[in-house]
Amino acid sequence: MNRPLPFDPIARAAQLWEDRVGPSGTMAAVTGLMRVQQIIQSAVDGALKPHGLTFARYEALVLLTFARRSSLPMRVMGERLQLHPTSVTNIVDRLERDGLVKRVPHPTDRRTTLVEITDDGRARHAEATKAVTAIDFGLVGLTPAQTTQLTELLTRVRKATGDFVE
Repeated sequence: MNRPLPFDPIARAAQLWEDRVGPSGTMAAVTGLMRVQQIIQSAVDGALKPHGLTFARYEALVLLTFARRSSLPMRVMGERLQLHPTSVTNIVDRLERDGLVKRVPHPTDRRTTLVEITDDGRARHAEATKAVTAIDFGLVGLTPAQTTQLTELLTRVRKATGDFVE
């Protein structure tokens, strides 16, 4: 969108919802959340594109840099990234084509293939991390305390839906 609207369309929709359907709190919250997701996705995509990465590929590189041995089985990557195995395979295929990761045999389990970040992958990860942190991952307009509160609230929703257990 090139120009901001002269009114908040979500607030207007919430009022219309109140008038015609009923309480609008949840509708307004979800609609706002979905719009913010679009805004953040656009900002993050814009920051990562010059580095030849999507957010999914960037997350995979981050995960590998956090791993103790800089490598993980593809199954574990899928679990941690909460992705279907086919999606992990596609992400790894692209990263491997770009020379950012390589597949290596597991040292003790012949059935398992490890994905290992390369030196080029570490360099690309570092550059991309500078880009996304420079824009605060697209999340603007909140104080650090509000960002913490937002994270806590979203975590409650994720936990309530069974996204994870503690």
